[in-house]
Amino acid sequence: MRAGVPLELIADYLDEYLRIRDIPDEGNAVNGLQVANTGQIGGIVAAVDASQATIDGVIAASEEGNAASLLLVHHGLLWDGNVPITGRRYHRLSALLDHDIPLYAAHIPLDVHPEVGNNAVLAERLGIRVEGWFGNYRGIPMGVWGQAPGMLSSREAVAEELDRVLHTVKGSATLIPGGPERPSKIGIITGAAGNMIAQARDAGVDTFITGEGPHHTYFDAMEWGLNL
Repeated sequence: MRAGVPLELIADYLDEYLRIRDIPDEGNAVNGLQVANTGQIGGIVAAVDASQATIDGVIAASEEGNAASLLLVHHGLLWDGNVPITGRRYHRLSALLDHDIPLYAAHIPLDVHPEVGNNAVLAERLGIRVEGWFGNYRGIPMGVWGQAPGMLSSREAVAEELDRVLHTVKGSATLIPGGPERPSKIGIITGAAGNMIAQARDAGVDTFITGEGPHHTYFDAMEWGLNL
């Protein structure tokens, strides 16, 4: 097998860079190295979810004779806590072990990272310079905000630009027009942050970009005067 890089070296680097030990998260998130291998990796594959399709894709792309790739994901394997290794959980874990593929997960530590985090990177792609943070999550600020650039001169333009930078079908970004026609201060929390509309409003945000929200999100945005 062609020599690779020590897994321990990469995992330690990621732990420090992403502040795995310092950032709070859900109890079952288990950030960091979730599945080890025999010690060497030949590359890194990044994905959102540790799904069976993702794992099968890594296996299919593996080259015989090379060290396995580290699978770096946002959503790991262990969300259900201390449960039996059966069914789809068994199939995913056995596939990783059979092919010597290690798995590293970073949930909230990735969301809030100021350089490579989901919020910061989306702001950059939208042309928004991050000027501050908002949205308290277990004692840490969750979202970023910045002034709307000239290219985002209307709330419709924000939705259209989101579709473009995220490579989604036109109209995929749902617009709830509860705020001004011309956005001024845009806030971003990429996950399911519909419950942080009030905190966005309190931070002076008039246009809030988030991944999803509960059914009452529409009414909250209209009541509190935000585009969402």
